[in-house]
Amino acid sequence: MIKTGIIGVGHLGKIHLKLAQVISDIEVIGFYDINTAISQKIEQEFHTHNINNLEILLEQCDAVIIATPTIAHYSIAEKAIRAGKHVFIEKPVTYTIEEGRRLIELAHEAQVIVQIGHVERFNPAFLAAKPYIGNSLFIENHRLAEFNPRGTDVSVIMDLMIHDIDIILSIIQSDIKSISANGVAVVSDTPDIANARIEFVNGCVANLTASRISLKNMRKTRFFQQDAYISVDFLEKKCEIMSLKTVDNTDNPLGIYIDSGEFKKQISYINPTIPDTNAIQEELKSFISSIEQNIEPAISLEDGVDALSVAQQITDKINLNGLVSIKKSNIL
Repeated sequence: MIKTGIIGVGHLGKIHLKLAQVISDIEVIGFYDINTAISQKIEQEFHTHNINNLEILLEQCDAVIIATPTIAHYSIAEKAIRAGKHVFIEKPVTYTIEEGRRLIELAHEAQVIVQIGHVERFNPAFLAAKPYIGNSLFIENHRLAEFNPRGTDVSVIMDLMIHDIDIILSIIQSDIKSISANGVAVVSDTPDIANARIEFVNGCVANLTASRISLKNMRKTRFFQQDAYISVDFLEKKCEIMSLKTVDNTDNPLGIYIDSGEFKKQISYINPTIPDTNAIQEELKSFISSIEQNIEPAISLEDGVDALSVAQQITDKINLNGLVSIKKSNIL
């Protein structure tokens, strides 16, 4: 079993703690949080040790799960890596790209496993659709959320859009040609609504929209490719695959066909069965498995820094274009 400590037990850290306790290959040795009031409640609720000294926690564990605010990721991860501990870091990997790059160097020197918590890679709907996703030509993404003040310490790009940036970078194996973006600040001082267009060297175009002031939640991505359309609903955990297949005849009475006169194609529809799995639990299992097998984690430090770099470029483009700010008096 991998002796594991949880660092940061706010909203997300509490979920990590709860799920880690039921994974057979994890022994939760305790948690650390600077908020003593929260720590006392968590200790009573989860019957686990509140270790109020970070150095002592690091001495007692083999690995740590970092779920603190982003600004603290680097300092905590640096200490853990220098102590020779394997590290799971929630997204975004670090507050700055430079911090992420320094962690890459440290991790290589220490020869430890570091995995980044881009949880949507483990979403069962995405995993079911992934075998059908090939040479995508256009990607349309919408990630909309109802307002929650918990995430406003960072922009909507770092809070929400970065999930989809990581998904797209994992699918499109091509360099980025150009990025354009616009954003609007409504309830915070950073973008609350943002749209970005990413053009890749191979010709693929990705259009991403993220909002944290929506009236409803939505997390959908659509992949368009030659003779195929794949839709993934990350929120409802559903996916649909529609494809066109060239056929010689249209004799099947149950078939749906397109006949242009020059070619005949049959439309097929696949609605894969989606397993009822918890994506956070699956990513933690993957992290532990990579430690036990001493293999590259599913989402590496480099992956995390790549996603952060693109997110930062989108932020820079919005700042360059001029962030639009809507005052309360204008929307009431």
